[in-house]
Amino acid sequence: MTTMTNDTLNRLFEAFNAHDIDAVMSYFADDIVFDTVAGEQAHGTRIEGRDDVKAAFENTWGTMPDVQWINGRHYVVQGGERIVSESTFVATRPDGKRIEADGVDLFSVREGKIIRKQAFRKQRPAFDPR
Repeated sequence: MTTMTNDTLNRLFEAFNAHDIDAVMSYFADDIVFDTVAGEQAHGTRIEGRDDVKAAFENTWGTMPDVQWINGRHYVVQGGERIVSESTFVATRPDGKRIEADGVDLFSVREGKIIRKQAFRKQRPAFDPR
């Protein structure tokens, strides 16, 4: 893979929704930097390196086993070096409350691999699904 396309991004999000860690990680470079949606810093929590990013994704799936990123739309710009990806994050927290939030990921790409993932989310309070 040398460039990212909409089809590539659709396959990445299908892998996320299937909770297929090996497929997901095949899109990321070894030196990946992931800025999460929350944390003490303005950029959220920064996770660096393939192993730690992999563990973070697996933790999300373990904590919220029904998590999905739906309604994905992707915009590839700067010759495939930057991607804006919109989706809706849906999941049930361990306390049974539901999360539904529109979000954006900004991806930076080098030689066909994602080297940075910046996650942003518009999140309303969790709600009781009943």
